[in-house]
Amino acid sequence: MKSKILYGLLIIVVLGAGYWIWKTYKSGNDRKVVNETITPGRGNIEVFISTTGTVQPQNRLEMKPPISGRIEDILVREGSHVKKGDIVAWMSSTDRAALLDAARSRGGETLKLWEDAYKATPLIAPINGDVIVRAVEPGQSVTPNDPVVVLSDRLIVKAQVDETDIGRVKVGQNAFVSLDAYPMDRVNARVDHISYESKLINNVTIYEVDVLTQKVPKVFRSGMTANVNIIEKVRRDVIRLPVDAVKREKDGTFVLVKENGSGKSALRKVVTGLSDENFVEITDGLNEQDIVIVEKKNSVLPGKNAAGGSPFMPTGRKSR
Repeated sequence: MKSKILYGLLIIVVLGAGYWIWKTYKSGNDRKVVNETITPGRGNIEVFISTTGTVQPQNRLEMKPPISGRIEDILVREGSHVKKGDIVAWMSSTDRAALLDAARSRGGETLKLWEDAYKATPLIAPINGDVIVRAVEPGQSVTPNDPVVVLSDRLIVKAQVDETDIGRVKVGQNAFVSLDAYPMDRVNARVDHISYESKLINNVTIYEVDVLTQKVPKVFRSGMTANVNIIEKVRRDVIRLPVDAVKREKDGTFVLVKENGSGKSALRKVVTGLSDENFVEITDGLNEQDIVIVEKKNSVLPGKNAAGGSPFMPTGRKSR
């Protein structure tokens, strides 16, 4: 008997909850369309090819010693700028290092005699550039295979562009770059080179694109991750509308406008141009004085309140 009563109560609860959800959904549907009036504005529309890349030296030069021996002194540090012909380090050959060590044990005069008689070997920068790596320190032994310092003529961004987008990229296109480490700093750049050979990364065919910044920021460091936006197309100071305001039908593109005087609304055929994620260019059919009606739909699920929250979730502060 008790089990029948429990089953009956359970059925009543389920039916009541279903009825409440249906009523909430129905009332939500009744108010899901909100009309907003706007006027066409002027602005820019830009279509981007977005990708990521890495800050790398355009030309990376490892300075290696011509002989085996010991580094006596290094005259540069990371970040130093050198010119072609500058001496970046002094080193002793293996024989000179052994002679100087023996002379040092006999006193300063003997050491000076051998230092004057057996000169140190200079390491000379072959290009203009910046020191990005100081690989050794004075006193370390090196061989001709060991880089002492690494030079870079300039830092660039090596972007990875998917093969489906590489046809949209052209040398000379403008771009802008931001770093993950400094996301608020936007640096103007341009496409300098597109690689002729593809690479397979994570089973995706990509082409490397060299993106040169107009000026290399001081915060650039080799190996930093960069976000690259290559500008494919741009329209400046054009009449534009939000994407939501434009209706695309089989027989053309339309916007809902408020007729002058009568206050009634009517569909008007327009000609569109370039579009991006937010705006559509209007090339004909509208002027800046027209009033456009935008129908915005609330994508509120059943039971959500007007602020977009769920009645089943606790309320809290909104993020700014």
